[in-house]
Amino acid sequence: MQSTSNRDILIGKIKYSNVWPVFHYFETANLSQGSRLVTEVPSKLNGRMLEGSLDISPMSSFAYGRGSDHLILLPNLSVSSDGPVNSILLFSRKPLHQVVNGRIALTNTSATSVNLLKIIMDKAYGGKPSYWDSDPNLEAMMEDSDAALLIGDQAIQASWHHPGYIMTDLGEIWKAWTGYGMTFAVWAVQQSFVWGHEKFLEEITLAFEDSKQRSLADVAPLVLKACEELGGTGEYWQHYFHNLHYDFGPERRKGLSLYFDYAYEMGLLDHRVNMEIWSHNSLTRVKE
Repeated sequence: MQSTSNRDILIGKIKYSNVWPVFHYFETANLSQGSRLVTEVPSKLNGRMLEGSLDISPMSSFAYGRGSDHLILLPNLSVSSDGPVNSILLFSRKPLHQVVNGRIALTNTSATSVNLLKIIMDKAYGGKPSYWDSDPNLEAMMEDSDAALLIGDQAIQASWHHPGYIMTDLGEIWKAWTGYGMTFAVWAVQQSFVWGHEKFLEEITLAFEDSKQRSLADVAPLVLKACEELGGTGEYWQHYFHNLHYDFGPERRKGLSLYFDYAYEMGLLDHRVNMEIWSHNSLTRVKE
């Protein structure tokens, strides 16, 4: 990645409603250094963070785990659930225990949820399904599958328009099985960017935190935006935004560490993950 001295700092933004609270009041124009938002689905942002062509971005937790040797987490920012998440859904015609050895279609838009499903199927149910990757189109996915995994706004809208399917919420399954909430996305920065940009990182962390706090104090603007852009009812979106968690405290880190441990045991990750979290005065290494 070229020096930031002669270009805008590139900040990723996930193209899903679940990150809206962190970005709703976040304005790059208010930052002290020239910055530009890059809005994409998680898989695209993940790839750019792993290759080094974005400076700062929310990432699928699994993708962060893959690149954890050169990425550092921003503090107290995540997209997490403490039970049902309502937007990470496995659709099936039969109950989950009847499809654990079947054929499952996986969305190609993220990584955390795909590997969470693989962990749950293997570790919690002892299942050995076959998987295939697909664009997030439920009807096409289910043409030749026993179940299909969708995430984000596509999962939400499919849950409204295809009520005939059994819907299994992976956040709910994870919580019931492990006792922990699940962190689906984290905010990361390139390790090479940190040194020399400490004041800017403090500024951007505070800007994200301010947007998060203002949004959660009054979700009405987010609810209106969601109804206009995505459909659904105000009641649905009120519950959705209040149900998600955007912190990244000790309990969140314990749950994510367990997820990374299982991913390593299953060979989904090729190394153990030691989470490094940036703080204003020093780098804090966290391994629960």
